[in-house]
Amino acid sequence: MEKFVDILNGYIWSPVLVGLCLVGGLLFSIRTRFVQLRMIPEMWRLLFQKREGEIGLSSFQALSLTLAGRVGTGNIAGVATAIAFGGPGALFWMWVMAFLGASSAFVESTLGQIFKEQIEGQYRGGPAFYIERGLNSKFFAWVFALVTIAASVFFCPGVQSNSIALAWQNAFDIQPEITAAIVGSLLTFVIIGGLRRIANVATVVVPFMAQAYVVVALIIVGINYEQIPATLELIVSSAFGAGPLAGGMIGQAVAWGVKRGIYSNEAGQGTGPHASSAAAVSHPAKQGLVQAFSVYIDTLFVCSATGFMILMTGAYNMVGPDGLMRHEGLPGEIAGPVYTQEAINQIMPGWGSPFIGVAIFFFAFTTILGYYYMAETNVAYLNRYLKRPFVMTICKAIFILTVAFGAIRSSALIWSMADVGVGMMAWLNIIAILLLQRHALTALKDYEMQRRLGLNPVFHPEKLGIANAVYWEGERAETNLEVEERLGVDNLTGLDAKHPS
Repeated sequence: MEKFVDILNGYIWSPVLVGLCLVGGLLFSIRTRFVQLRMIPEMWRLLFQKREGEIGLSSFQALSLTLAGRVGTGNIAGVATAIAFGGPGALFWMWVMAFLGASSAFVESTLGQIFKEQIEGQYRGGPAFYIERGLNSKFFAWVFALVTIAASVFFCPGVQSNSIALAWQNAFDIQPEITAAIVGSLLTFVIIGGLRRIANVATVVVPFMAQAYVVVALIIVGINYEQIPATLELIVSSAFGAGPLAGGMIGQAVAWGVKRGIYSNEAGQGTGPHASSAAAVSHPAKQGLVQAFSVYIDTLFVCSATGFMILMTGAYNMVGPDGLMRHEGLPGEIAGPVYTQEAINQIMPGWGSPFIGVAIFFFAFTTILGYYYMAETNVAYLNRYLKRPFVMTICKAIFILTVAFGAIRSSALIWSMADVGVGMMAWLNIIAILLLQRHALTALKDYEMQRRLGLNPVFHPEKLGIANAVYWEGERAETNLEVEERLGVDNLTGLDAKHPS
């Protein structure tokens, strides 16, 4: 099975997909006039905006739910793997992917909001919805939904529980079978509570754990502050295959940096729109901007923290393209959370293993919840046609078994399976958002125009020539009128009725 998955991975993660992710992010950056830089102050303002509706989540809750999926083992074990096989330069290409990916995240999350629907009292949206409504292709939408269910139920969750098991065994000598039972039981309790319970857990856990992790990283970087220039030089030179350590490894650096960058921040993969569509906002671009900022939190803060800790302490192994070891800081150790544990141990003896054991549990567990929410959303999409409620029950059972299975299997197989799941979704979603980008660009232009007029932007798809945005039409259109009356906005002109000048 391991050999088959590796072969499949080679086809999916061909240079074509790597190039498509980079070129797509660059194209979106240019066409949005680098929204990921221009509107950082606006992103920060929107983070703390209250929920603009009686149902759905606030922007911060939706951000936390998205970060629950984004901030996971990719930030700890994933960075270690990227450095092990791509060299220190892989971290540079993760930064590039984050910068370009922020624009991809804006586009896909804005599309998610434009084409979302209200199903059984909850907002649902994502690539399957905007593919069907925006591209008028039910077949393409079904393919994405089925691939996402397979990825989020079977291929991807196991890597999270596997990392928890490795970290706990190293830190607390807890056997993987016990870890599988504990994680499976907690998971069952949370997902039974539905979206609200998942969002509440993510809102509390993700900000606290991310801040604690970054603080520890800053302490380690601060203690080794004299190494900062040399570490930066190592990262940049290795990114272009220069220097004695990473000479001739530019291909590996780019491939592993982009692959692990996408796995970590998930920009363009199609995962973010599921959570962002659950937010109750008056304009789709609001959540698009919030989700663009989440990419920075994930990669520029958390992944960089991991990378600097590992590189400054030398607590990593590095394999060249010829299969020979180019750097062996931890003899006999495979890439994974143990790199970060040992990096902290070198500066704070005795603290590294337990701290990472706790951190990776919270990061990975919330990511597992994020995968479950994606599966639930796509099952809800299919059930509009199938009308088979028991399908979700089956998915829940398989999901819990997959998480337990991941904790006791070899990490090599589990990581390869996760790459397959991520890659399949990325292929389909990148193509879809490239074809639909005009709608997100139109929404951004409309949002900026209303902001210049001093308004709280309200979305009217019919005025912008956007068809099939069913949530924003009909009953929602009446709600928009109520919002505009409260804000003093003239629905016909988009101008402030109280101050028409």
